[in-house]
Amino acid sequence: MKILEQYILRRVVLMFLTALLPVLAIIWTTQVLQRINLVTDSGQSVGSFMKLATMILPTLISTVLPFALVIGITQTLTTMNNDSELAVVDAAGASRSTIRRPLVLLGVALSLFSLVMVSFVEPAMRVNVRTMISTAYADLLSSVIEEKTFRKIEEGLYVQVSQRQAGRGLKGLLIADSRDPASQMIYYAREGAVDESGKTLIMQDGEVQRKAPTGDVTVIRFDRYAFDLSDLSQERGQTRLGAKDKSLTELFDPDPMDPSYQRNPGDYVAELHRRISSALFPIAFTLISLMLCGDARSHREAHLHPMVSALIAALTVFWMHSYATSLTEQDGGFAILLYAIPLLAGGLSLIYLMTDTRPKLPRFASRLIGLAVASARRRLGQDAGSAA
Repeated sequence: MKILEQYILRRVVLMFLTALLPVLAIIWTTQVLQRINLVTDSGQSVGSFMKLATMILPTLISTVLPFALVIGITQTLTTMNNDSELAVVDAAGASRSTIRRPLVLLGVALSLFSLVMVSFVEPAMRVNVRTMISTAYADLLSSVIEEKTFRKIEEGLYVQVSQRQAGRGLKGLLIADSRDPASQMIYYAREGAVDESGKTLIMQDGEVQRKAPTGDVTVIRFDRYAFDLSDLSQERGQTRLGAKDKSLTELFDPDPMDPSYQRNPGDYVAELHRRISSALFPIAFTLISLMLCGDARSHREAHLHPMVSALIAALTVFWMHSYATSLTEQDGGFAILLYAIPLLAGGLSLIYLMTDTRPKLPRFASRLIGLAVASARRRLGQDAGSAA
């Protein structure tokens, strides 16, 4: 690779990472905060929460990566154009491929990286996250309850304890159960414990108050009472896997006895083609970026900033691809659109690059932009005159 190509590639990679890491950190933070209840509701340690947060990170990379690449290419080439570096490259007789070749190779490499991520790494991380959350909630009552605090276990079920003892022992239990509309139950007990299976709460020396819809209250004292948690623990602790949690090989040959496949077979078809086609985004977005800012241009031209134009084009392709995915879930025949959208966008950009032509805004849009720029300059000139 030539020295100039290495110089361009190095600058683009640096800008790409500069754009990727902050955006990835912001999105990752919002995703992690949505799962903060793993600590607050299930009593898990901070270490477990950080492990969960680490496993979420790889599931976001493939989505953010193509847009960070657009920012890296457009910002680097625009800066080089403003510093007249692209004009110098043209004046020196270097071919346009000197600029394009390293960036196209970068786009191809990131497309392969994205394919590996969405096909194997992301599904494995998703399964680990779901398994971890399910395990945290499996032994529900022994991990959720806190001392002297009412905790909502599910809709209509609240628990409070006065003291948690070593092991699985509890003191001063109060359970309010209004899940059954036909009756409201309130349990009091001096002592209690959750059995080893986590499916039964054994209460000792207490009473049960049952309130009927008519308002009548029945009180029953007990020496020992078993409160069933099996349905609740199984529901909260069950790992439910869908099409997004399957590896690429499992999507190619799904298990016909899989309940999730039986419920929504269209999801498997759409997810398979979505993963393969989304790996085309980096190379397609690279071609779009090169088409918009891959050559020297005058500063006097009225046009949008290349980064804005490239991001608008990239977002349009991404949204069209997402809409095509939803159509494919309903009818597998729309799967061809998932490949056609990025290929068409990249193909049109390649045609512009091969013919050395620029995409132009419609005449009315160019006039509006020119008028806006002229108006802004007049106002700035008037403001400067007033300040003087």
